Amino acid sequence: MQQPEDLDATLRAAQSGGEEAFRLLYRVQQPALLRYLRVLVGDDAEDVASEAWLQIARDLAGFSGDWDGFRGWTATIARHRAMDSLRAQRRRPVATLPVDALPEPRLTTGEDAADRALELLDTEAAVALIATLPRDQAEAVMLRVVIGLDAKATGRILGKRAGAVRTAAYRGLRTLAERLAPAARPAPRVTHSATPALRQVR
Repeated sequence: MQQPEDLDATLRAAQSGGEEAFRLLYRVQQPALLRYLRVLVGDDAEDVASEAWLQIARDLAGFSGDWDGFRGWTATIARHRAMDSLRAQRRRPVATLPVDALPEPRLTTGEDAADRALELLDTEAAVALIATLPRDQAEAVMLRVVIGLDAKATGRILGKRAGAVRTAAYRGLRTLAERLAPAARPAPRVTHSATPALRQVR
């Protein structure tokens, strides 16, 4: 994985017209943007991402900032294109996968569960589950955890204060943890009629 200082240099090279540098920026940033867009627009994520990258390529020379700023800038563009798409189609964001398709890892409650939920965010099923959260929570989780923005940068994108972003992300992660935790199942009762069969298995 490239270090931030390397990506800063790559960004400058891309702004100077370096095609290979721009391709590298795309390869690094596209997966996170695509996961974010899947939460916002579901199956239209690929199309919206393409529109976003067209604008990014067009406006890159005028961008001012480092790699961290670039991540926030591209996320802002992607979000604007997603909102345009939603308005045009007059529909709300949808999940691309049913919640039933999600894995059922063993989780504890509290902070450990939230940490475990973070580990699952790379999977398509987890992205689908995030899409079922209230949108403010879903966007806060995706922007902070998947794209890697801090609370202040996320707040600028969402038009919220950093404290509100932290609260939304925390609530979203706790909800994910609760939904991922398997329901407690009672231990099976062994009846007298089942005992012979069990003995045969042993």
